[in-house]
Amino acid sequence: MEIAQGHIQAQSIAKQTMEFIRNQIRPGMELAEIRRLCEAEMIRLGADSFWYYDVGAFCFAGDQTALSVSGRQYQTADRRIQREDLITIDLSPQIGGRWGDYARTIVLQEGKVVRQAADVQNEEWRSGLLTEELLRQELRSFARPEISFHQLYEHFNRLIEKSGFVNLDFLGNLGHTIVQNKAERVFIEQGAELRLGEAGLFTFEPHIGRPGSVYGYKREDIYYFDEKGLQQL
Repeated sequence: MEIAQGHIQAQSIAKQTMEFIRNQIRPGMELAEIRRLCEAEMIRLGADSFWYYDVGAFCFAGDQTALSVSGRQYQTADRRIQREDLITIDLSPQIGGRWGDYARTIVLQEGKVVRQAADVQNEEWRSGLLTEELLRQELRSFARPEISFHQLYEHFNRLIEKSGFVNLDFLGNLGHTIVQNKAERVFIEQGAELRLGEAGLFTFEPHIGRPGSVYGYKREDIYYFDEKGLQQL
């Protein structure tokens, strides 16, 4: 499929902003400051707005990373980043109605951002991040144009459970189509028969955590199919 330049630019802005904030996060920073810096950087890079209820950066830290809320209800928590901390940032830049959608969970260890999941010392956090990587690897093996959103949902929820985690999303879905009207999104959820090859751009964004834990992990990217197979935007 042909990808609109606006989508490419918006997702590039999200990726650049995530790298920018990784270099800015320090112990003692307020979570609201992280949000402000992310949103200002996206605008500086060329975003003209934020498509998800006008919130450009959804930020959660520590024992709130397992929370999953709609953008309608989201409020940035009044908390400061700790020397040992877990931070999830979900970015939603927009250019001319074209969306970017990109999320990562970041670990601070001894006051510094850890770049590789395997280097995280906290066993629970390391396991969560490595499981997110495992899910991405499985997506590349499992996804085919004829697979439906329902089949993707069923397969990955079984894999999440088999890996010792639960799906934390407040709607239970694992992603959605990239459109221009939020109300028109089709979600990767039970009963959704849209096929991957027909979906155009879609996100894959499992939000997972250990059963009963206050910690959650999220990694979101945009995918699509072309003549060579599954591609990441």
